[in-house]
Amino acid sequence: MQLPDGPKIHPFFQLIKWLGTPFEFLDDCAKHYGDIFTIRLFGYSPLVFIANPEGIQQIFSADPQSFDAGRGNEIFRPLFGDNSLFLLDGDRHKRERKLLMPPFHGEKIKSYGDSICQTAQKVASEWQVNKPFTARDAMQKITLEVILQVVFGLSEGERYEQLKPLLVKRLELTSTPLRASVVFFKFLQKDWGAWSPWGQFLRLRDKIYDLLSAEINDRRANPQDQSNDILSLMLSATDEDGRPMTDEELREEMITLLIAGYETTASALAWAFYWVHKLPEVKEKLLQEIDSLGENPNPMEIFRLPYLTAVCQESLRIYPVAVTAVARITNSTVEIMGRQFEANTRLLVSIYSTHHREDLYPNSKQFLPERFIERNYSPYEFIPFGGGNRLCLGNALAMLEMKLVLGTVLSSYQLALADDRPVKPKRRGVTVAPSNGVPLVMTGKRAAKKAVFAK
Repeated sequence: MQLPDGPKIHPFFQLIKWLGTPFEFLDDCAKHYGDIFTIRLFGYSPLVFIANPEGIQQIFSADPQSFDAGRGNEIFRPLFGDNSLFLLDGDRHKRERKLLMPPFHGEKIKSYGDSICQTAQKVASEWQVNKPFTARDAMQKITLEVILQVVFGLSEGERYEQLKPLLVKRLELTSTPLRASVVFFKFLQKDWGAWSPWGQFLRLRDKIYDLLSAEINDRRANPQDQSNDILSLMLSATDEDGRPMTDEELREEMITLLIAGYETTASALAWAFYWVHKLPEVKEKLLQEIDSLGENPNPMEIFRLPYLTAVCQESLRIYPVAVTAVARITNSTVEIMGRQFEANTRLLVSIYSTHHREDLYPNSKQFLPERFIERNYSPYEFIPFGGGNRLCLGNALAMLEMKLVLGTVLSSYQLALADDRPVKPKRRGVTVAPSNGVPLVMTGKRAAKKAVFAK
């Protein structure tokens, strides 16, 4: 079987381009080979990229048994663990996803609104007038606190104080392409002692696991103290046979939620703050909408603002934090867009390439939130969180967090870009983030606005 055409340069140089400048590489591939092409990365099996809504629909809506995604994520096993949803396939994946779903249900997610707004206010209150800071660093503080409170159920106490710095250090271990190389290249995964990168990773992982195990044991021993956080809900969940998740499963799913929700949401928020302050007309329109709610709006009133929603969607569209959806490996011969793909072919839905189709998003390199007000995009055209049975479990929480943080901060603080230098996307570990973190400066506080209603 002949795979779709693709770049002719040596796989080693394709790998360099993929790791160094993924968006430019994908733009070049789409320009020369269309919306389905094959990339060959040194040391890896060929990857077929698809950026056609018809093909994406065929993949996302296919029988889950047609593909394995867990074994396509094998590279991430050291990060997430053997029991992570990312690494599972078949019935095991279906069971685990069903157990994890209730805490991420729409109504349950809304109950976290107050906590998110309070966390945003707390972090923003530390900013000093005319003293620059980077949006990504500030957003990472917020997203970590949200995860600790909403997911882990921790906001104070000895275990909170122990766990927080360890989690920060753990996340920073894979925050750059160089640091992340220990994940991408198996030959680097050698424990040469506490000073070695892999040895440091393993010892830090064990410390975090010990603290999480202690927290899980305490929760099991004192069920009356369990709260509304996601860990408490996961502890009470049982499958069809009445079996709860094991401690090991809980521990590794917690780490998965941490890694999946920390860097991604923080980077997406940093991009949103960049575009809002780069484009005065966007900022003015957004502030008018936020001010229309008056003083102390309910978090759900902020969440439902249409232009705020469009700004967040456009931020996720133009520079998606995840370049592709998770790889699907065919279990048998499948047909996609009239092409036959044999078993064990790796298919990747290209989120970035799809989001830059000119037939879907005219002037795709421009930041235009209005496009999401003028048109409803299908789940095969706007795909920042992937789709199908591998749709990001935390997508609703991420959107809630983006909108509430952006709305809360803009309603209370006057911000500006600290310099005029262009901000470019840059790979940061396994995700893509703003190259300089988006330097901002707080120029003052905004007076509370009273709602203005049309007569």
